[in-house]
Amino acid sequence: MSEIAGVTSPNPSPLDTRDSGPRPGSPLWAYLTAVSAAGILALVIAQVRPGLDGLAEAAKTPLLWLVLVLVVLGELRPVMVNSSASLVGGTPTSTMFAFAALMHYGLPTAALMQAVAVIVTGLAHHRAWHRILFNLATVMLACTAAAVVLAAFGIRPSPGSAWVPDGAGIPAIVLAGLAYFVVRGWLVCGAVALHERRPVGRVIRASIGPQSLGYGALLGLAPLVAVVMAHSPALIPLFIAPLIAIYFTAMLSLRRDHQATHDGLTGLPNRKMLILRTEEALTEARGSLTNAVRRERGSRWMHRKAEEEPVAEPTGDDENAARRHLGRAQQRVGLLLLDLDRFKEVNDTLGHPVGDRLLQIVAHRLTHSVRPGDMVARLGGDEFAVLLPSIRDAHAAREVASRLRVALTEPVRLEGMTFDIDASIGIALYPDHAPDFELLLQRSDVAMYLAKEGRTGVEFYVPDKDRNSPERLSLLGDLRRAVDSGELGLHYQPKVSLDDGRVESVEALLRWWHPARGSVAPADFIPLAEQSYLMREITRNVIERALEQADRWWREGIEVPISVNVSARDLLDSSLPEQLEAGLGEYGLPAAAIQLEVTERILMTDQAYTADTVRTLAGLGIQLALDDFGTGYSSLVRLQRLPVAEVKIDASFIRRVEESADDERIVQSIIDLVRSLGLRSVAEGVESAEVAARLHKMGCHAGQGWWLAKPLPPEEATVWLRSRLSEAFTERPKDAARLAPRH
Repeated sequence: MSEIAGVTSPNPSPLDTRDSGPRPGSPLWAYLTAVSAAGILALVIAQVRPGLDGLAEAAKTPLLWLVLVLVVLGELRPVMVNSSASLVGGTPTSTMFAFAALMHYGLPTAALMQAVAVIVTGLAHHRAWHRILFNLATVMLACTAAAVVLAAFGIRPSPGSAWVPDGAGIPAIVLAGLAYFVVRGWLVCGAVALHERRPVGRVIRASIGPQSLGYGALLGLAPLVAVVMAHSPALIPLFIAPLIAIYFTAMLSLRRDHQATHDGLTGLPNRKMLILRTEEALTEARGSLTNAVRRERGSRWMHRKAEEEPVAEPTGDDENAARRHLGRAQQRVGLLLLDLDRFKEVNDTLGHPVGDRLLQIVAHRLTHSVRPGDMVARLGGDEFAVLLPSIRDAHAAREVASRLRVALTEPVRLEGMTFDIDASIGIALYPDHAPDFELLLQRSDVAMYLAKEGRTGVEFYVPDKDRNSPERLSLLGDLRRAVDSGELGLHYQPKVSLDDGRVESVEALLRWWHPARGSVAPADFIPLAEQSYLMREITRNVIERALEQADRWWREGIEVPISVNVSARDLLDSSLPEQLEAGLGEYGLPAAAIQLEVTERILMTDQAYTADTVRTLAGLGIQLALDDFGTGYSSLVRLQRLPVAEVKIDASFIRRVEESADDERIVQSIIDLVRSLGLRSVAEGVESAEVAARLHKMGCHAGQGWWLAKPLPPEEATVWLRSRLSEAFTERPKDAARLAPRH
């Protein structure tokens, strides 16, 4: 326990050279200041009280200088037994020679030797002065505690009157060594606990094992060194050989331990270490809950006794109240899962060496952006995890996530090129979202994919959006049966011309009536289908029903195209054009009878852009409509080259067109752009006459929304279309009322 190992960084890294001090006025600053002042005062008192005459006399002997050199060398390179020891620093081999000097020369000389060793070590390692002073204070107070114990047994050595340990002095030596270890260890653990915002008990438990073994061995050898110092000083250097063996054995052990618990590329903790640290944090949080329950029960018992009420047995109310108290007491554990966006492009373009260097830079930035005590781990590839062992609430967790994203957005320059990197982060909290590590990791992964799909950057776990929850998996099983049993049906929502009220086309919308659940919203089952093989089967079913309906309508003279939504998998499926071509041929329908709608994000991907399916569909004369336009990242060049005939402006812009001037300008710009490319513009979400009139004034071609016409089952849609198409619009409507649906 030679120093505050964690003050520089919660996750030590080869790239980490930062050594910032504590914030003035903080609890850590007050603690370091108090300990440093006490230690320096102890050093001054130790030197002033006996005077320096004896020290000056001892300085004339080579033995003192030899021991001083050994103390300095031992302080420079502490022994690290395993990674747990790195939390509070290793075990300095200087302890053996310093404790021997304490028994041989007394406190003033031993304290001065330790002070010189700490200062030289601090300067050699370029440590900040607040760390040097604190480390100096810890050894001063530890030496003083050991000297007080020896004095209690009547042992007061000095340079002129050395004490030679013997069998009778074993109790004094054991207690003095214990005092040295306890004082030094407690002071360092207290600083680490404040710095990393951990309970001091957890820090002690994590480090007590390896530290006690190391200090026990070194302090146990110190009396032998003192005996040799008194009788055969020339043999002192022989103690270096076993120390070197111990040092290199410990180094090999540490290296194996580090390799087992850390990532080889970035030096960050790996999944194994993440599991261990998370389990520790969860155990601490559960212990806090137990204590809160006990406090709550005790408080209720005292209250009932004071009110002279019967003291009832503890109930669930006590635990619920304790949980509420625990929520206020800031006892949550957070797990953040972070995945880099578009990292694969770097690897594919510049190669894996550049990608590896980029990952090292990302690791460096992440470790410098988390709070003290938080841990950054690499799970593999471009996926990282951040453990928040103690977090106040969801807002604080989001702040950490936002800080991480800000740190990553700074451009990176490698191989003469500048990279802009970003990340999607998912957050899960204990006990809000999961009770253990595995569920925390799974649910933060779900949240991360939600952030990636929605391009929001940061998302919390939301049970309703978890596609892997037992309820949703059960729903997927029901969906399989629904496809076979014919529970799925189509409703049709018209797209109406804003210029003259004619019906441009109808959109086929999938509906599911579950025997037990009733109506199931498409948002609940379509994402499930898209992640399974069912999407292809559902799409084939929808196209088949849409063609059957189109055949009935066209035979009745209702020549209205039907739009069908297709997914990314459908668009890349070579069998899709074959099904459409066969279906159109079977019913004798023209290609204009069917239209496919795809979202902007799907159509703008390289894979979709270069797919043979898109070119085949264009060859068949089947038009594509670009859905949800404005929510993705479209390339105008691609938009020109794709067989798109219609662009649907996302409803999120249309709903705010009357409230926000910015959204009105965006909609106007999209309409102008679409018109300039020779395409039709369709506004989704037209819910009022005022919005319809404004869109008509902007030059929007058509609209779709409940104000114009709601989704209708086939029979009602047929009646609606027949009555609508029977009306003759011979002139341009003078107001939006002419566009209203006829019932």
